[in-house]
Amino acid sequence: MGLNFKELLLRAQAGDQRAQEKLLSLYQPLLMKESVVNGLFDEDVYQELCVTLLTCIRRFQI
Repeated sequence: MGLNFKELLLRAQAGDQRAQEKLLSLYQPLLMKESVVNGLFDEDVYQELCVTLLTCIRRFQI
């Protein structure tokens, strides 16, 4: 999928699961970094951050 970021975002907003997965993979390092609590990776925090990212993608206005 050789799309620029805007095209990827628009497809993700339209419900394209592959585009959503691509955006999640682009932000995965940041999501994982922010999921560390007291020096330990917290899977629940990671999942919440992923859900929050997808919600923000849907709501973002271009």
